[in-house]
Formats: sequence, structure tokens, C-alpha cells
Amino acid sequence: MRIRTHESALRIIDKRGPLDNPADRDHCLQYMVAIGLIKGNLFAADYEDDAAADPRIDALREKMEVVEEPRFSADYLDPDKRSIANSLQVHFADGTRTAEVTIEYPQGHRRRRAEGLPVLVRKFETHLAHRFTPAQQRAILDVSLDAARLNEIAVHEYVDLYVA
Repeated sequence: MRIRTHESALRIIDKRGPLDNPADRDHCLQYMVAIGLIKGNLFAADYEDDAAADPRIDALREKMEVVEEPRFSADYLDPDKRSIANSLQVHFADGTRTAEVTIEYPQGHRRRRAEGLPVLVRKFETHLAHRFTPAQQRAILDVSLDAARLNEIAVHEYVDLYVA
């Protein structure tokens, strides 16, 4: 596998060798790519020891080459772009390979706000459902998703919404 990325990613999240804890894993590009390839998604629980024990993760990490793409480095630092581009191409033992996939702006980037916001709201709803009754979830969501109401509510009243 070949990952093309920007210089800052090489410096900060290109990690080889053992990953001893969730913080190590959260700062390892190869770990995140391996989880994505294995599961098709990546969640906070995937950084925990139980998930990291899957031997397929390190097997995939060992097959990854991470290289700098100068254009990505320039676009990352360009204040008008602030791209967080990465490319991935998988090469197979039989000599075939996938098309290279490039994402210039990942979900969650300010340029993809309209796309990312519904995902963030669903994530918020999921986490609320683990802790609060349906009525309390609705009360929290009603205020949180209404900018005018959220701007008007006193901080202590908003925090009180979260008291079980």
C-alpha cells in the first residue's frame, strides 16, 4: 500500500513499530488506514486495547509505505486552501493494483461542513442515547441544534440539561 500525504503528517502521525496505548494509535496514520480497510469505518473504541489486539492491523501496517506529496504539503500550509490531502493505492501480490484514491478535504473539514454536520449530529444523538432518557435527549437536542436558543440560554441552564 502506498499512502501519499503532506510533510506534517509524516512528521506527526507516520509511526512504525509498537503502539502501546490509544494515544499512540490515534497518532498513527497507518493504524487509522488499517482499521478503515478492515472495518470500513473508524470510531473511538477502535483505539482501545481490545480492538488493537486484532493481528490484521499490524500486518497491514507493515505493508504500508508513506511518502510525501509536495503538492499536498504546499496546500496544507496555504491559508486559502488548508487542504488535508491524502492518497491511497493498494498494490496486490499478483501485480494488480487499485486506482489511487485521493481525498483533498476529509469529512469534518470546514470546506465540507454541510456534508459533515449531519454526521456529527448523528454521532451526538448516538452518544446521548447511551446516557439519557428519550425526553432528556430531545430537550438537549432541541437547544443544541437551535443556534438562537443555544445563544440565549444561560450556561448553567444548558449544563443542567445533562444532569441525569
